[in-house]
Amino acid sequence: MRTDFQRDRDRIIHCKAFRRLKHKTQVFIAPLGDHYVTRLTHTLEVSQIARSITRGLNLNEDLAEAISLGHDLGHTPFGHVGEEVLNEIFPEGFRHNEQSLRVVDLLEKDGQGLNLTWEVREGILKHSKTGSDILGEEWGMADSLEGQVCKIADIIAYINHDIGDALRAGIITEGDLPRSAVTILGSSHSGRINTLVLDVINCSWEKPVISMSPEVVEAANILRRFLFDRVYSVAREEAEQAREVVRLLYRHFIEHEGRLPQEYAMRDDTLERKVVDYIAGMTDNYALRLAEELNERYR
Repeated sequence: MRTDFQRDRDRIIHCKAFRRLKHKTQVFIAPLGDHYVTRLTHTLEVSQIARSITRGLNLNEDLAEAISLGHDLGHTPFGHVGEEVLNEIFPEGFRHNEQSLRVVDLLEKDGQGLNLTWEVREGILKHSKTGSDILGEEWGMADSLEGQVCKIADIIAYINHDIGDALRAGIITEGDLPRSAVTILGSSHSGRINTLVLDVINCSWEKPVISMSPEVVEAANILRRFLFDRVYSVAREEAEQAREVVRLLYRHFIEHEGRLPQEYAMRDDTLERKVVDYIAGMTDNYALRLAEELNERYR
């Protein structure tokens, strides 16, 4: 007999927004190589890491997996670049964690939502980090331990696979990685993940909160800061076309409400909200193709 959390997991896996993640950016927009991380492969890595940690701590693996699989359903095309643009132009502001909750509550199944448990919904909403360091003063905390696991698994996943993508793209070399962090965490992708996962388990076993040891969390923060300084800044500088695509689509549908798909046009929301819901659900390729069609039409 399936548990409620297994049911939630299955509903997320079979929803349209989950399937679209395979064509959404993680860091690099429309990369040419076959092995760059997408929003879907990132989600699967978060899920695997979260299950490993919850199993080690005798927590609820199904709950952690369901939160992990749903945490990025509201992410925009073009990753955080798309999120930044929608946050700038949408009067109510935009955060992908809030949009993920909106997807599972209101947008999926033709407006019926997925009817997920409170624990999964709360974990999805509170997975997102502020600009603070890992476990820093502004870190924020999910109410459930499984939600806390998902939040830290998200970090463990991206600081490792984003290094791999940056190496693949030639933005950095192995020698550029901060030596102090590599010495503590390991020199390989799998080695770093193993160190981080075991440290979380060891440090959280006797505490009512998910945590890490001081030396390991500092090493992880060093890697995170390195990525922001050397990788994410470069990726965002090269993403002006993506920003213009999002701005173009927003302007177009605000000015031509009748061209919104019926599933969005019929919703009892403001026009701006409908347009944002539509754009946020697009894949990279769909948004690029639609923008190209609009440019051709009005050229």
